[in-house]
Amino acid sequence: MLTEQRYEAILKLVEEKKSVTVAEICELFQISESTARRDINALDQAGRLVRVFGGAVASDLNFESREPTVEQKMDRNIEEKRQIAVYAASLIEPSDFVYLDAGTTTGFMLDAVTETSATFVTNAVMHAQRLAARGMHVYLVGGELKGSTEAVVGSQAMNTLRSYHFTKGFFGTNGASRREGLTTPDANEALIKQTAMEQCRQSYVLCDSTKFDNVSSVTFGDFHDATILTEKCPERYRECKNIIACDAE
Repeated sequence: MLTEQRYEAILKLVEEKKSVTVAEICELFQISESTARRDINALDQAGRLVRVFGGAVASDLNFESREPTVEQKMDRNIEEKRQIAVYAASLIEPSDFVYLDAGTTTGFMLDAVTETSATFVTNAVMHAQRLAARGMHVYLVGGELKGSTEAVVGSQAMNTLRSYHFTKGFFGTNGASRREGLTTPDANEALIKQTAMEQCRQSYVLCDSTKFDNVSSVTFGDFHDATILTEKCPERYRECKNIIACDAE
């Protein structure tokens, strides 16, 4: 197959499935991984698709490759985030051992938590400070501090999380879609989210409705790995059993 023919076949595949992985391209066209990546890069540069970590997505999807800072995210969808956070906080019970992910939406939970007997673990410095100031029992995960999101990441944090067994975990996300799953722009943060989620008996993802069908560079969980809390479920996702729309409660 000529290169141009392969390009068209890849684009047709992305149009049908909305995304494709490097491994899928290698298997379908019997080419090497380096060739598959060159094809994706060429099509990305031509504006025909969007290159992401491990593959590509359709250019008509909302794609975010860089993590906004805490200050930038604080001004986005404030009322929606607050509504989701209040509902999420109401799920915490006295005996819970809770993981609280870094992020602005989970940050709105801090003032809404009323259960003072629960124990919290977080990788967000600001979350830990605010919980401690309220007299909550809180542990801060140690490791490398990422300045833009104020999240602790790295191997030390991952090793610590693997020793815990959480009853509930609350996570933020930059995007949620059926195929690409729960995504975030930073690979290090994705590993922390994934590791913590694996240690949770119940995982909740706080996701305002504007994030559905958004795709970031790295997947940290399958779309159905967690219960997704949103202020209003988009029509195209109404049949999903793992979505709770807080406006319907």
